Amino acid sequence: MIILSILFFITAILYSSVGFGGGSTYLALLLVWDIPYYIFPIIALLCNIIVVTGNSFNYIRSGNHNFKLLIPFLIGSVPLAFIGGTLKIEKDIFEILLFFVLLIAGILLLINNKSYENNNLITKKINITVSLFIGSVLGLISGIVGIGGGIFLSPILFLLKAEKPKIIVTTASLFILVNSISGIFGQLTKDDILIELANYLPLFICVFIGGLLGNYLNLKIFTSRMLAITTSLLVIFVSIRMGIKVFI
Repeated sequence: MIILSILFFITAILYSSVGFGGGSTYLALLLVWDIPYYIFPIIALLCNIIVVTGNSFNYIRSGNHNFKLLIPFLIGSVPLAFIGGTLKIEKDIFEILLFFVLLIAGILLLINNKSYENNNLITKKINITVSLFIGSVLGLISGIVGIGGGIFLSPILFLLKAEKPKIIVTTASLFILVNSISGIFGQLTKDDILIELANYLPLFICVFIGGLLGNYLNLKIFTSRMLAITTSLLVIFVSIRMGIKVFI
């Protein structure tokens, strides 16, 4: 548990520094450590909430938010995140799905790393139907796998030139927070597992501290682009590690 806690701490630092919760990598680590299959989605979602709550508060307080951009995505994602959380899938299928989720997310983040420092781009308004559709798809994936979905939403918003980088980061953080809460409610319909969560308290403490530190690094020390590249490489590495475990 000590090594796993340290890895959770590092993951929280890297992900929170670019506005994410780290749910995808928490899941991969739990899978590698052979944590009981039925409990680790809710662990990852709780870690997401712990990490992005502080980020979301800081970003909103700084004025880097656009609720008109966020709300249509949430309208589409929240009910689907809950439904996805209620679905039961086999462990083998889950592992394959998580592998592709991680790999695609890492590649998208790496491709769009330059966008994190492009504050002069000309933004475009997204059609509300498109926002609802994207939110629904990401919400369903988030609920099934146990992530917040922001690691997908952020690159999509950059590709669509929906807003300035700081606002996109805030939008992704809030998207992760709300979807993680919805996904947890869906997960809780499966089994009564709240009592067992006490065994994983060190993980929650580590991501709380790591999330605070990551937010500080983002605001005070490193550039967002540098942190985005580091995070994307971590995601790709973990996905490759998972791919080896699943397919070989």
